[in-house]
Amino acid sequence: MNILIITSGTIGSGKSSLTTLIAENLGTKAFYESVDDNPVLPLFYSNPEQYAFLLQIFFLNTRFASIKQALKDDNNVLDRSIYEDSLFFHMNAEMGRATPTEVEVYDKLLNNMLEEITMAAPKKAPDLLIHIEVSLDTMLKRIQKRGRDYEQLSYDGSLYDYYKELNSRYVKWYDDYDYSPKMKIDGDRYDFMESLEDRAAVLAQIKTKLKELGRI
Repeated sequence: MNILIITSGTIGSGKSSLTTLIAENLGTKAFYESVDDNPVLPLFYSNPEQYAFLLQIFFLNTRFASIKQALKDDNNVLDRSIYEDSLFFHMNAEMGRATPTEVEVYDKLLNNMLEEITMAAPKKAPDLLIHIEVSLDTMLKRIQKRGRDYEQLSYDGSLYDYYKELNSRYVKWYDDYDYSPKMKIDGDRYDFMESLEDRAAVLAQIKTKLKELGRI
């Protein structure tokens, strides 16, 4: 079996847990987003206006490297991908955290990277996007549970509006996504991080979709 799956979802939706679950059950290699070892992320939360552009370039570079390797090797699952990248940066730019010049530089760089993927990679796109949709309440509970200090509302109360806006934007992002087949997981209904029953149900949905696509 040679498949490339990408996961998507807002902060705290459970992408890393789902990525691990898929990798373990389908025998794929997992690529994880650089978060705990990201030197720029804490700086961003302490001063978003100064570090938004630097943070997004850091993420863009790591996501570009991951998707290139995954498309080359095949049989992988990625915890977030380059296709999701602009959602974060454009939202921050609209909040006044990036200059028009930074937006122009970012957009041109991202477009060049996406063209490179399409032209040079052995496989041109993922086989399936699995999007985890959660409510704002679930998002906030999971952010609190995983306990990164700089993500907590107690650290910065203005994060509530940021999280609310980010979560709402994912609705349109998922609707507009057209790089590959896609499916949605109800992250409020299925707590696949804690419940074995929910974990089995989510895996069954994913396998059904992959069978429909002729990938397994």
